[in-house]
Amino acid sequence: MGLSRTAMPAKVQLLAVLAFALAMLFIENQIQSLEESRAKLELTIARHEVAEVEQRHSEGAGRESGPRAEKDDAVVIYNRVPKTASTSFTNIAYDLCGKNGFHVLHINTTKNNPVMSLQDQVRFVRNVTSWKEMKPGFYHGHVAYLDFSKYGAAGKPMYINVVRDPIERLVSYYYFLRFGDDYRPALRRRKQGDKKTFDECVSSGGPDCAPDKLWLQIPFFCGHHPECWAAGSRWALQQAKYNLLNQYLLVGVTEELEDFVMILEAALPRFFRGATELYRTGKKSHLRKTTDKKPPTKETITKLQRSDIWKMENEFYEFALEQFQFARAHAVREKDGELEVLAQSFFYEKIYPKAN
Repeated sequence: MGLSRTAMPAKVQLLAVLAFALAMLFIENQIQSLEESRAKLELTIARHEVAEVEQRHSEGAGRESGPRAEKDDAVVIYNRVPKTASTSFTNIAYDLCGKNGFHVLHINTTKNNPVMSLQDQVRFVRNVTSWKEMKPGFYHGHVAYLDFSKYGAAGKPMYINVVRDPIERLVSYYYFLRFGDDYRPALRRRKQGDKKTFDECVSSGGPDCAPDKLWLQIPFFCGHHPECWAAGSRWALQQAKYNLLNQYLLVGVTEELEDFVMILEAALPRFFRGATELYRTGKKSHLRKTTDKKPPTKETITKLQRSDIWKMENEFYEFALEQFQFARAHAVREKDGELEVLAQSFFYEKIYPKAN
């Protein structure tokens, strides 16, 4: 009997503790639910405010100059490195320009010289920045990087580019000079008639496959400084890396060109809306393939990889690849075995002054 009297209060106490815990859990759930509702309400209000601001802006612009009243003066420069699938990518721009309403201009330099004279540098910068009739514009050509701010330009273009494994790029270029491609098969190439394979060229120490021929992607990103074109320059490598990080919107890699196209479409729909689907299904976007290209042997690759120039070009390529993979990781996600672009993950709130 005495035991019964002492046990009952303990049971009651336990039940009270459990009841209190359940009550606290219920209250916490309610608070969390209220917090989620508040966050959703704030997001809805913020989006409504942004929509009102955008509507007022578009209405004001419409009163100023018609349907495309926004300052549609964007310029993209693709200073394409030879044999990096640049023609395949450029064909996408040509296919889309009429539909998306922008201009495509090929920068054709004498003898395909990627370095412009000083006077041509000034002319080019002046043309790109002041040629209003060609805006929005997509410029492409085998031209080394130009820093527009150096010439006192008010607006700077958005640079993009694509790089490729250095040895694969050189092998492709070697056979292209001899056999051409399926883009213009009837065109006679500079080295046409030379049947020597790339392996034979490397084995005999030929000039067309020498390590200094690997020195191309670094100077294209480095620019018009004379040191950029000094094969093996450590300064040029660092400058190329700096420009890639600070002056280029996006640099892709040939081996992952579709992902490059997908990210560009998400970032610059004004130019590239529809580009991903076109790349996947279109025929013109895949026209150019080097004819009669033979992959090099391991011995040939090993011999080229002993050179300091390959080590530097490969370091730059690996650097570019790392930057691209970082950008891709934050731009797309994999779903059901396919990549899809991430939706916008930020919004604006607390916009003042309030609309009347």
